[in-house]
Order: sequence, then C-alpha cells, then structure tokens
Amino acid sequence: MDLIETVFLALVQGITEFLPISSSAHLILGRAVLSAMGLAVAGMSAAEELALDIALHVGSLGAVFIYFRHDIVLLLQGLVDGVTGKGGTRFRLLLVLIVASLPIVVIAVLAKDLVTESGRSVTIIAWTTLLFGILLWFADRREQIKGDIEALSFRDALIVGFAQCLAIIPGVSRSGICMTAGRFVGLDRPLSARLAMLLSIPTILGAGLLAGYDLYKGGNAELTGTAVFGGVLAFFTAWATIALLMGWLKRQTYTPFVVYRVVLGVLLLGLVYSGFL
Repeated sequence: MDLIETVFLALVQGITEFLPISSSAHLILGRAVLSAMGLAVAGMSAAEELALDIALHVGSLGAVFIYFRHDIVLLLQGLVDGVTGKGGTRFRLLLVLIVASLPIVVIAVLAKDLVTESGRSVTIIAWTTLLFGILLWFADRREQIKGDIEALSFRDALIVGFAQCLAIIPGVSRSGICMTAGRFVGLDRPLSARLAMLLSIPTILGAGLLAGYDLYKGGNAELTGTAVFGGVLAFFTAWATIALLMGWLKRQTYTPFVVYRVVLGVLLLGLVYSGFL
C-alpha cells in the first residue's frame, strides 16, 4: 500500500471514528473512491483490508485514552476498589461499563462473517446510513435528563450495550448508535458522546489485539509498518476530532450529523439503484 492511500485512509478513520457517521462505512467508501481515481493499490484481500482498518481504529483509540484520561483513572480506581472489596461509586461505574460492553463481545464473534464479507456492500451502507441517521434525529429530540456519568444505571448500560451490537453492520456507526441509544434513555448530548467513546475502549482494543495477532502470524512486515504509520496519523486526527465534537455538543445538537447522513445515504442509494455503483 502506498503513502497516498495510507494517509487518506488514516485521515478518514481519525475524523469519522468518533463522529456518529460510521468510520467503517467511510473506510469502505474511501477505498472505492481511491480505486475510481486509480490511486488504490490492488491485491489486498478482504481480510487484509479489515486488519488494516482495525489497526487504524486502534490508533484512533489512543486519542480516547488521552482525552478521557481522567475517566480512565477513575475506572482503574474502580477496579482497585472492586479487587480490595471496597466497592463504592467508582466500582459501580466500572461494572456499568462492563455490562454495556458484554453484548458486543458475543455478537461480534457470532457475526464475524457478516463484517468481513456481506456486510461491506455499498447498498447496505447506503440504507443504514440513511435510516440510522433519521433514528438519531428522533433520539436527539428526547429530554436531556442525565448529565453526570455516575447517574448511569445498569438499565441504561444494557440498552446502550445491545444497541451497540448493531454496529457490526457498516453504516450503522458504533459511536452513532451508542449516542442514539444514550439520548433515548435521557442522557444529555455530552454524556451520550462520552459514554460512546468510553465503550470504544474494550470493543476496539479486543478487535485490535486479534488483528495484531493475525499480522504477526502472517509475517507481513509491509502491512505491519503501514498499520503503525496509519495508526499514528489516525491518533492525532482523532484527538482533534474528539475535542471539537465534545466542545460542539456542549452548545449544539446532533442535527448536522443527521443531515450529513441523510444526504450521503440518499446520494448512495441514487448511485446504487441507477447502476453507477
């Protein structure tokens, strides 16, 4: 894979991972654009492409650790509280996030083939981009009741956790569906985004470890080097995107992302059903 393709995909990943617009869909569409422009390097299998995608996800995950470092420390303290039998609010918060993460672990294993093969079609991306964009709009009309992360209940965690399972389908958006579910249960906009990003840690980290093992086992040094370079670039891009998003949601709504999804979904459907794609 050459430098142009790597930089382009890393920027796409870093910008879209934590916005409610689906990074996996944009990576697939990004490759299609590069291919149409004659810039994509041929010869990568679907599994290799997915491995690189996950490597870029891991790079962007680093931005979550930096930006939400205080939450990470709080969760680590909760782990210590649980191990020592102290319990308390911090340990309860850790348990809430664990409960929210469990459904995606099971579903991701059972539906792996959907992610690597049939789920990567432009038609599916078009429909999910459109429909889940509209769902986000309805969710964002809900009253903002909870703004403190310690107010999260196990019920909230289960609803958001099961909703997150839909993100195995490209175009749904893992961040987007978590934000949507969070708004449906009454979380305010900043907290719904904050929860979505914290839930990215076990999801992306687990997938990244599996992808890293596959790269090591395959012995593809060129792909490994590309993954490292792309991951670093995705990290800096994601950090800037998170900062801008969190600042935006303190004052504004999710509406611009809804509009973007609807326009993109309609455009893709038009291209698909007119025979251009």
